Amino acid sequence: MAYVAESGHWYDRAGNSAYTVIGANGKERNTTLRDARKLDLVPSVTTVMKVAAAPGLERWKQEQVLLAALTLHRDENETEKEWIERIMADSRESGRKAADLGTDIHASIQKYYEQSIINQEHMLHVEAVEKALDQYFGVQKWVCEKSFAHRLGFGGKVDMHTDGIVVDIKTKDFGPDDKITGFDEHLMQLAAYRMGLDMPTARCANIFVSRSHPGVVSIYEWEDVDKGWLMFRSLLEFWQTKNEYQ
Repeated sequence: MAYVAESGHWYDRAGNSAYTVIGANGKERNTTLRDARKLDLVPSVTTVMKVAAAPGLERWKQEQVLLAALTLHRDENETEKEWIERIMADSRESGRKAADLGTDIHASIQKYYEQSIINQEHMLHVEAVEKALDQYFGVQKWVCEKSFAHRLGFGGKVDMHTDGIVVDIKTKDFGPDDKITGFDEHLMQLAAYRMGLDMPTARCANIFVSRSHPGVVSIYEWEDVDKGWLMFRSLLEFWQTKNEYQ
């Protein structure tokens, strides 16, 4: 099964993914809010959370722009507007490459636990994840990419879970000496996932996998997951009210 990022996706009331539809021209395209209304779909957890700011992500985007500005000098005959547009385009390309690498690493981890063939370039990432999870939680029988739809009107696809434990994988650039902590959006996502899986007391953790240092991972387990659920419920109510969608 191919790995697909959840962001911006939809699910039917049975928990099946409905990421695309067949358009009027007979071609497949991404599902829109209008489609979702017609098909009685529910938004993904990450779609709901987009109504709130994500400070960590925004800071990273700003850093990409600054890095691009430092490396792309203004050409002699280039207007300021042209230069800025080139900087912004370069920063988006850097972000896209980082996101693509993260998606590929994520896919290899999923395939490993599904006993499928993985990209050997990511073996260090995969082995580090397995070792870290085994040491932290003990050897478990992990289930990957379980999708759901909750009665309150949201859905999702969970990276990994087992009895009493829900884990979400995040990739980012960091080294072995960096202290890694999670952000509120990570907490809300996991809180929503455990409720979606009908595991209201499950332990929740992020496993951060380094893109820049293959083999370096860090596990961050959340304590006040109930707080994350209350935060997500507030965003869900806001999203539903804003979009007149129940």
